[in-house]
Amino acid sequence: MKNTALITGASSGIGKELARIHASKGGDLILVARRIELLNSLKEELVQKYNVTVEVIQKDLSVLGSSQAVYDEVTQNGWQVDYLFNNAGFGGKGAFLDRDLEADVEMVRLNVMALLKLTHLFGKDMKARGKGKILQTASTAGFLPGPYQNTYFATKAFVVSHTQGLAHELKGTGVSVTALCPGPVETEFAKVAGFGGSKMFDGAASAFKTALKGYNAMEKGKVICISDFKFTFLIKGMLPFMPSRITAAIIAKMQQS
Repeated sequence: MKNTALITGASSGIGKELARIHASKGGDLILVARRIELLNSLKEELVQKYNVTVEVIQKDLSVLGSSQAVYDEVTQNGWQVDYLFNNAGFGGKGAFLDRDLEADVEMVRLNVMALLKLTHLFGKDMKARGKGKILQTASTAGFLPGPYQNTYFATKAFVVSHTQGLAHELKGTGVSVTALCPGPVETEFAKVAGFGGSKMFDGAASAFKTALKGYNAMEKGKVICISDFKFTFLIKGMLPFMPSRITAAIIAKMQQS
């Protein structure tokens, strides 16, 4: 396998589009997700269209030990991961104290712990080789307070902060790390998180355009990629001057619309 990318959450949305983009550039792939039938369908598409090598690993990364199991399977097969796309994640609507605690714990295990472990495991190998690229799917939510989707926003704040710190530590090593921070995107996220029909996702960006912006930012070695101009203006131009209580009130209203 050559120029191999491992993509988590590859069965749909941004992860699926990242796989298509990487394959279109001649790169091989290791696709990781829970839904094996969707992975196999994507594998068939990419092999036929781009003549690349594609391996699939069925794994629920919210399960303890699953990240290590993925790493072990990759290394035992002798596959070298040149690109790591930590894309798997989900959200959940509702006031924190009214939500099922285990659902939020599972969210933290997937959005934070799986990303942390895979970055550490594959990142060490990249650093030893002096070459590699990591793309973390974060969110503009990582810069904001998140009433009524509190745990999700907090997990993405972790991803943003961790990426910024790690990028500094990796200077001069040949390894880069980038956080893709989109606003609302046309994926399964809204339905899974309980936002079906919400005005919050009106005008959502396409998964392909979002993935392409993230991929290009990764290739350039950018640390933070806010893929929607409107949110770039909000986060960099307005947010620093707004009291946090007002920002939280605005987000709360949006979440409940």
